[in-house]
Amino acid sequence: MTFEPRKKLRIIVLVHEDLVPPDSLNGLSDKEKLEIKTEFDVVSTLKKMGHEVYPIGLYNQLNAIGDALLTHKPHIAFNLLEEFHGYPLYDQHVVSYLELMKQAYTGCNPRGMTLAHDKALTKMILSYHRLLVPNFAVFPINRKVRRPKRLKFPLLVKSISEEGSVGIAQASIVYDDEKLAQRVDFIHRQNKTAAIAEQYIKGREIYVGVIGNQNIQTYAPWELVLVKLREGAENIATLKVKWDPTYQERVGVKTRAADLTPEQVKTLERLSKRIYRYLFLSGYARLDYRMTEEGQFYLLEANPNPQIPHKEDFADSAEYSGVPYDQLLQKIITLGLNYAGRGA
Repeated sequence: MTFEPRKKLRIIVLVHEDLVPPDSLNGLSDKEKLEIKTEFDVVSTLKKMGHEVYPIGLYNQLNAIGDALLTHKPHIAFNLLEEFHGYPLYDQHVVSYLELMKQAYTGCNPRGMTLAHDKALTKMILSYHRLLVPNFAVFPINRKVRRPKRLKFPLLVKSISEEGSVGIAQASIVYDDEKLAQRVDFIHRQNKTAAIAEQYIKGREIYVGVIGNQNIQTYAPWELVLVKLREGAENIATLKVKWDPTYQERVGVKTRAADLTPEQVKTLERLSKRIYRYLFLSGYARLDYRMTEEGQFYLLEANPNPQIPHKEDFADSAEYSGVPYDQLLQKIITLGLNYAGRGA
């Protein structure tokens, strides 16, 4: 039975112009369904809950948001944008615009998005607070690759700002300076961003969903498992692991509640709340960890506004914790309506 909120709201849903969901998935290929899964699941569920919903497709038109605010007079903007004008770092400026317009929105505030989007800045802040993060170095575009002596192999090389495992493959793990230089050059050419090389932490891939503004809650820790990984390959969340269904089937991608002791769950809960506050996050986020054989948790990345399709990691973790999908969306909306920092 669909959850019915006491108050029905007018909601604009901000999505990329290529991802405006249709009313029905009939006639779409599996690939097309996958591409718009988040947008379709959110919009269709909000409509079933009785809300008045208007998807707004955007690429680089802030005026389209302004027009939607004037036309629909929404109670809230549900923000599903992951980039603006083709650049991931620009989505935080859309949220800044909403704050300038004193428009309620879902998800993270601009300050938290700015800090979390920069993987090096995230690690520097958490290192200052004496939390475990991998050692790292940043390699800007058009600079010679010189590895600091303190940075020991193996290393994992990725874009400093791209999300969704863009640019990450098994070849991202390097064991010598020649391969390091080659992979940094690959990131520079393919992603057009600086590269970050960080100490590769061997262990389990653990995700923690966090939700809240001042009162923060964590959902059940979730684990990525590759049950048919070829010998010699590492269990990392590559681009293919995240987005290629054929490859997912080949390597046996599974995500499930992490098998942890009650003490480890408590440790992750306390740690995740601290990180969420240190990075000034709000709304909801997913924190990505590596857990070593010794039981230490290294924060790899903080992801504000993670993907929230039905029956995938964040939503599954929430449901495992007793929060069905429709109630999760309503909670995200309520947090956006109550966010005290807007316009401050």
